[in-house]
Amino acid sequence: MGRLFGTDGVRGVANADLTAELALGLSVAAAHVLAEAGTFEGHRPTAVVGRDPRASGEFLEAAVVAGLASAGVDVLRVGVLPTPAVAYLTGALGADLGVMLSASHNAMPDNGIKFFERGGHKLADELEDRIEAVYEEHRTGAPWDRPTGAGVGRVKSYDEGFERYVAHLITAVPNRLDGLKVVLDEAHGAAAQVSPEAFTRAGAEVVTIGAEPDGLNINDGCGSTHLDLLRAAVVEHSADLGIAHDGDADRCLAVDHTGAEIDGDQILAVLALAMRERSALRSDTVVATVMSNLGFKLAMERAGLSLVQTAVGDRYVLEEMKKHDYALGGEQSGHVIITDHATTGDGTLTGLLLAARVAQTGRTLRDLASVMERLPQVLINVPDVDRSRVSTSDELTAAVADAERELGSTGRVLLRPSGTEPLVRVMVEAADLDQARRVAERLADVVKSALAC
Repeated sequence: MGRLFGTDGVRGVANADLTAELALGLSVAAAHVLAEAGTFEGHRPTAVVGRDPRASGEFLEAAVVAGLASAGVDVLRVGVLPTPAVAYLTGALGADLGVMLSASHNAMPDNGIKFFERGGHKLADELEDRIEAVYEEHRTGAPWDRPTGAGVGRVKSYDEGFERYVAHLITAVPNRLDGLKVVLDEAHGAAAQVSPEAFTRAGAEVVTIGAEPDGLNINDGCGSTHLDLLRAAVVEHSADLGIAHDGDADRCLAVDHTGAEIDGDQILAVLALAMRERSALRSDTVVATVMSNLGFKLAMERAGLSLVQTAVGDRYVLEEMKKHDYALGGEQSGHVIITDHATTGDGTLTGLLLAARVAQTGRTLRDLASVMERLPQVLINVPDVDRSRVSTSDELTAAVADAERELGSTGRVLLRPSGTEPLVRVMVEAADLDQARRVAERLADVVKSALAC
């Protein structure tokens, strides 16, 4: 698998890349590394472990629980719950560690392991690196220091996790959803019970699709990566809006009453104005990535709000938010982080707040989202090139400068080397789709010639 930890935990094909042995070993390593860091000092350590409904999550959960308990960590098994629920419960229960088994929006054969530190925050890069190093050291023969007798961890189910998380979500909703009809696409994933329960308690009339997980159908033609079913259901049921989650429900996309998609940038724009109105948008600032549509940036400028942009990845958005105490940030993909209520992206929370804005204003989601105009965006992946020379090629620098002059203030160019593959992503935005496509294709040709391996 190369380096085990990616931008969002360890992920791979379950029982091929991500085996029970790997899950057990990483869990033991995580316990030892956190013990060395002083996290467990002075008390008996506790971990919260949850998963999405994938079939492979059953044996991987057993391996993680076994690893933690063998290292002397007491385990609270919360069962099938969204990633943000595990993060929330890790903080709310004062646990020293949280573990979520999910591959998010990936297809069913994949799975993943994500660790949270005390408070429910993702582990820092240096801790992940240390866990990987310790795992590798012991995988090749160094014996573990193992507790015995009363020192081993105890394991019990924490069935109250569902109720505690739903109650937390309801307290975050600023107003009731009475009078709204909402279609929820749960992607046959981790929020199949949580999300409908929360929306119903908040007052909405709920129609669900993709809410019958069987361990094999997660993300299968449904959820935030496949919106066609949700579009059709919203129109069929004459609903006010539709909400789509991914497999672990840390993201949210939406459709308006006509079935038109509302992406993460538009959701951020709607929530930013709502939060400013109730004085919840600290420093009148929103955090987003460099991949956000230029239309979002222009909308924030018109509204008198500041936009801070980071590298691609919700972990970088969250780092910036924590560093400056910002309240709202997210990605075009639908990862939206609201730090007053969550330590990670929370799709159910995002959907509730979006619906609350519709209910509060009496305006349609289509009307609310019109605060920003999505500019046409063309993305071309150029494979088999030397991505390390993107910033040093004079030929490429000159081509980008020419493109930026042509586009002026109504367009944008972004060249981004992939973090995992030998390719460069060329992204161009412009007021006109044909112009965006023409400029992107021209730049892609320059990338091919200038960065040829």
